[in-house]
Amino acid sequence: MNDRAAPDAAPAPPPDLPEQVAAALREDIGAGDVTARLVPQGQRVRGRVISREAAVLCGRPWVEECFRQLDPRVHLAWHAGDGAHLEAGQVIVELEGPARPILTGERTALNFLQLLSATATQASRFTEAVRGTGCAILDTRKTLPGLRSAQKYAVRCGGARNHRLGLYDMVLIKENHIVAAGSIAQAVAAARTAAAGVEVEVEVESLAELEEALAAGPDIVMLDEFSLQDMAAAVAINRASRRPARLEASGNVSLQDVRAIAETGVDFVSVGGITKHVRAVDLSMRLQFSA
Repeated sequence: MNDRAAPDAAPAPPPDLPEQVAAALREDIGAGDVTARLVPQGQRVRGRVISREAAVLCGRPWVEECFRQLDPRVHLAWHAGDGAHLEAGQVIVELEGPARPILTGERTALNFLQLLSATATQASRFTEAVRGTGCAILDTRKTLPGLRSAQKYAVRCGGARNHRLGLYDMVLIKENHIVAAGSIAQAVAAARTAAAGVEVEVEVESLAELEEALAAGPDIVMLDEFSLQDMAAAVAINRASRRPARLEASGNVSLQDVRAIAETGVDFVSVGGITKHVRAVDLSMRLQFSA
């Protein structure tokens, strides 16, 4: 698992960021921006992006890369960094430069900023809801195709933590894996052999399966769709075990019930909605053309 960055520092952007931006620009521009050609070649413009609602900012590196790829002469002056809490009406960034690339990049830049700020905002809401419990909020692999690393970055900007990044950096044994292996114990043993040095997590659906999993010695046990009462019982069983694991609660977690889940004593709560149930933050770009 990857710990979140310090609250006063944004995490490092993902290495595939330039490719994400290039793909988004290619998707939008295609053979060329035919509307921007209506603007005189030498026209310059000033502008600013404003948040119309309270949110957690995320996506600054994507905006910078967008205009870097279009025209490095576009100057950006930021008033807030990724992870900052915005108020409605707050100016986020001011732009100045040639009009054509700014008009061409406007929608792509705002798309990244709105989506990633929405993800960071959701992550922040869930994190605040469990503050003081000792429980951490995790994301999942339920991300937008092609933008996983971007959304995982946004989750960290919002104060939550990343679960596995993909199928390659952690073993997560679910029901079908258990059936194929023959038992939880056999599945864990096979994972230790096939993926030595990688964390192993087992999903369980009952207290009986939890005890079987603990005997097998995984690093993490996921409690899938447990009631609050069974979660509390699972925490007690785990603490009394000779081989305790970290416990993760999962399954249709809402902002309304996440604190009660955290207060059962589980170590993590994973929330797919942080990345899949997002509503773009309302931002606007206002431009002024020079004479």
